[in-house]
Amino acid sequence: MRIKDHALSLVFAAAFILVLVAQSFAGLSVYNEEQATHSGTPSGWLDFVTSSDFAVDVAENWQSEFLQFLLFIMATVWLVQRGSPESKKSGDEGLGSDEDQLVGAYARPDSPKWARVGGWRRKLYSNSLALTMGAIFVASWALQGAAGAVVYSSEQEQHGLPPVSFGEYLLSADFWNRTLQNWQSELLAVGCMVAFSIFLRQRGSSESKPVGVPHRLSAIESE
Repeated sequence: MRIKDHALSLVFAAAFILVLVAQSFAGLSVYNEEQATHSGTPSGWLDFVTSSDFAVDVAENWQSEFLQFLLFIMATVWLVQRGSPESKKSGDEGLGSDEDQLVGAYARPDSPKWARVGGWRRKLYSNSLALTMGAIFVASWALQGAAGAVVYSSEQEQHGLPPVSFGEYLLSADFWNRTLQNWQSELLAVGCMVAFSIFLRQRGSSESKPVGVPHRLSAIESE
């Protein structure tokens, strides 16, 4: 395996780990400051990263990111944006033909095995990206709700109020405030990427059209 051929994945994986570790130490510092304010017991790093306080902060960001990708993947099947490299060209909306998708009789010898077979396996593989993104979104959203309920109940008890159940927390303003502030930022980012890439360029990036391609054309139409 040549590292150069996988540099994009490796760099982002390394950056993710570094940022997550940095977040854990920053979060620990904030948590212990709050504990000192309320005459609580400070926490060690290992106890903090396995706590609901850390889990809720991580999960609420993960769920919004994977929701963003899920919505974008599904939206780009049926919707187009003229001139954006993030979109198919107008007229190509939909699932595409077997010939376009290189499945079944049109599969190449080196196509994935489940693209060459039929039935449920091809159908599952044909939707595997959205299904995976959706599963991670649901799992991280559920984790956000479960961890958030624990954190919220702890805060309630500090103020002499009763704790809440998981179901009660999912209906609370705190849960939806955390959720919606993440969703709106992700939707804004995707919308800006789609719109800005019509008129703006980044030479050499696969996320941009070639510099000289007219605004009205997508990268696919320019080929």
